[in-house]
Amino acid sequence: MMLWLAMSIRLRVAVGTTLVACLLLVVIGLAVHASVAAITTRSEESLAASDLAPYVADLRANPHGSPDQPAPGVLVLVEDPLGVPRITSVTPEVQNAVQEAPQGDGTFSIAPGESTYMVVSETVQTDSGLWRLWAVRNGAANSLTIAGIDQLMVAVLTLALLVIGTCAWLLATLALRPVGRMRRSAELLGARGEGELPRGRANDELSALAVTLNSFLHRVRDTSDRERAMISAASHEIRTPIAVIATQLELMHRGFGNADALEAEIIATEATVTRLNSLASNLLELSRLDATMHLDHSIPHESATADELLTELMFAVDRARTLAPRQRTAVEFSVDVQVPGARYWLSSCSFGRILDNLISNSLRSTETGGQISIHFGQTPEQLELTVEDSGTGIPEEFLPRIFDRFSQAEEVQSSTRPGSGLGLALVAATVDRGHGTITLSNRQPAGVTARVSLDLLP
Repeated sequence: MMLWLAMSIRLRVAVGTTLVACLLLVVIGLAVHASVAAITTRSEESLAASDLAPYVADLRANPHGSPDQPAPGVLVLVEDPLGVPRITSVTPEVQNAVQEAPQGDGTFSIAPGESTYMVVSETVQTDSGLWRLWAVRNGAANSLTIAGIDQLMVAVLTLALLVIGTCAWLLATLALRPVGRMRRSAELLGARGEGELPRGRANDELSALAVTLNSFLHRVRDTSDRERAMISAASHEIRTPIAVIATQLELMHRGFGNADALEAEIIATEATVTRLNSLASNLLELSRLDATMHLDHSIPHESATADELLTELMFAVDRARTLAPRQRTAVEFSVDVQVPGARYWLSSCSFGRILDNLISNSLRSTETGGQISIHFGQTPEQLELTVEDSGTGIPEEFLPRIFDRFSQAEEVQSSTRPGSGLGLALVAATVDRGHGTITLSNRQPAGVTARVSLDLLP
């Protein structure tokens, strides 16, 4: 087994094909040998019966006459009813072997000495008594014929086996040629980091393998590119609040003698730390969601009932009401609830994360006196969550990339309450993990509508 595993695929194909062909050719050779032997045996029996037929006919026609002597080369033994040989053209050795054989009509073989003989025996009943007749055929010629055929078959089958093994080696070499090209291309891909594996002209399994591997390479590169982009953007986003905190700490040192200025810097630092904490939490959650992308989405890894989601919605509204004064925003919240009775593909914690990000975005874009409306209901097929605000809206040109990571509209980046650019990306990933969809659109005359639809758990 170890030797077999140590062989190359090409050698294994050639050796395996040769062994199977060898077994098949041996079976064919044995069948041909048996067939030739049977044919020669029947031929000898027919010839022996032909040699005996004239004497049988002569005795039946003239039982009291003396049988004629056989022609040269015809081996016949005839005994009269008294057991006296009347015709003997066989050697005494053969005669003794024939006479010692079982009595009666039929065919049998004898082997006096080194030769084998085919014997046809027949009895003839006449009015003078029972005559016994034997015709003998020397099997040496048949043995030579069979031996010659066997030698020819061995030579032919050996040649056929060599041809089959060589053809199997060549065909395996040709069939595996694309594998060699793929291997060399893979080595170059490792050095260059770009390109793809060559696909053969034939529409076969190797071509399908090349397509699958190329698709895998593209996914790996896309993932790697996203990771590099995310690391770069995260480094930039984290560096900014850290630099701000360092500056604010320096200002605190300068404001030790001024309590009001020190309080203002502490409050500003708290806001910066909160933003940094939110950024770290969102990065951690996105990393967790990315790590579970390969899992089977048909199996609910987490779920929650409608009542649990409704409770989380109330908590999210309470958190938003607590957060609004800290952001110096006075807004009115309205909640419309139609209590559904089903189970969904995400946990209440994940649902709360969706609500917190959507409501937080609405708070940042809504001025004092604005309104945020939340609708929570269910259709026969889905749960529907709608968060509407009367804020400044989203630039139309930015809507197509609203869910990209670290993407923010210029108005948000230049505002006094910028986000991290990860909140909506986290919402989109969480909704997708929960078998749902999310859309954002501008309202008229102002504001944004966020619609989340979540499939019911079967």
